[in-house]
Amino acid sequence: MLDKNSAIPLHTQLATVLRRQIYNQELLPNTQLPSEREFCDAHGISRITVRNALDELFHEGLIYKAVGKGTYVAEWTLNEELRPLNSFSEDMAKRGMRVTSRVLEAQIIAADDALADQLHVPRGAEAVRLYRLRFADDTPIALQLSHLPHHLCPDLLARDFGTCSLFAVLRADYKLRLTRADTTISAALARAEEAELLLLPAPAAVLISEQTTYLEDDTTPPNGVIEVTRSVFRSDRYKLHMTY
Repeated sequence: MLDKNSAIPLHTQLATVLRRQIYNQELLPNTQLPSEREFCDAHGISRITVRNALDELFHEGLIYKAVGKGTYVAEWTLNEELRPLNSFSEDMAKRGMRVTSRVLEAQIIAADDALADQLHVPRGAEAVRLYRLRFADDTPIALQLSHLPHHLCPDLLARDFGTCSLFAVLRADYKLRLTRADTTISAALARAEEAELLLLPAPAAVLISEQTTYLEDDTTPPNGVIEVTRSVFRSDRYKLHMTY
């Protein structure tokens, strides 16, 4: 499983393999991991390599150590620093996780008074409505409902958002420069549909993120809103923190 000819350090490769096994539930919570010697023998690597890999997982909260007994798999959550201009796809890719989406709704609608005010467009203007169930390594993590002014991203829905990142498309295909975002986080109980889609028992707590993303000052229109998104995250699998 480890490539000794790769430029990627061996401890990083080992940590990535174990991380994926934990996220994919091939290694279940409270399962004991092999000993350092067993890892060394299995992969032909040194103890320091094994320790560095395990330390990485320990600091991520994916494993825990029981003195005199060994190392075990912990109940995992995605502990993510709040970086509004990073997309869900970018955050998960940095963890080496495969990101997919199920598009639940994709259409052009006429903005009502509330949406027009949010998007800074006239009432009745065309708006893109994109509703997705987001997966990380086949585990449903979040529901995201996004609205965008259609005149800033015409034909946006021609893209396959089962695999595409919305922010990546806006930057690469439309040359839009996203400069800042206002985000509000709150806790709530999942609605019946949300609990069903996220595979949560009812009642279940979720994290709600409501975000408005703006364009750079010299983008037309200046300081315009490009997107408003409501995200519902599984609180048992996702945590948000902010560093000042």
